[in-house]
Amino acid sequence: MSAPPLPHGAAPVLRALRRLPGDHPLPWRLRRLPVCASTELELEPWLLAAPPPLAVLADRQRFGQGQRGRLWQSPRGGVWLSAALPWPEHTAAALSLAAALGLALQLEALGLQPRIKWPNDLLLGGHKLAGLLPRLRWRGGRVRHAQVGVGLNGCNPVPAGATSVAAALGHPHHPQARPDRLTARVLRALEWAVAAADQPELVRRQAERRLWMPDGVEHLGRRWGVEGLAADGGLRLASGGERVTLQRHF
Repeated sequence: MSAPPLPHGAAPVLRALRRLPGDHPLPWRLRRLPVCASTELELEPWLLAAPPPLAVLADRQRFGQGQRGRLWQSPRGGVWLSAALPWPEHTAAALSLAAALGLALQLEALGLQPRIKWPNDLLLGGHKLAGLLPRLRWRGGRVRHAQVGVGLNGCNPVPAGATSVAAALGHPHHPQARPDRLTARVLRALEWAVAAADQPELVRRQAERRLWMPDGVEHLGRRWGVEGLAADGGLRLASGGERVTLQRHF
């Protein structure tokens, strides 16, 4: 069963994607919706009819979800996207790190300096800029594909404690903060993650360089210092002579 024809609404994103350099382009099929409950919910039935890479975009979500089912505010002006990607079965980098690092690299190309807040946020100046919801889909004990939900504040209003690309670039209508251009960058970021999936140590090192390092992390009723990242995406902590690695399952 073939995928439906590309709607006109995705054309600006595809034009922006063609203008954006990319070393490992994927043959994306896109659906763009003016509004939906959740791009994750829209992606699932499409995957029954077509293989990755697919991405569902929404100008606005009514019930976008972040980590642990938390509501993600998704007004017009931001990037609200769910994508399905090819992903290797063996010796793969941590999906959460690869996707976050790919997006950080794209934002660095705009002159920004985002930090990766483990396990799945990007911060600018300590304020939340983006959130990612990465998941591996399995069938019969084998990886079928990867899915990544992305919420990125572009030129949309943001809640307290958050920031946007437009604010960071110093103008509420900065052209690089437009949703179509930022969506193209998100797609290039996911392409980078797929290309780097077989280089877990490179992904770990580069993500660790951009890791947000708070003064300490509460764990088991104690304060732990952050040491870095494990190859599997875990957060390495130390307290006295004791060391642990936190894992987060999505």
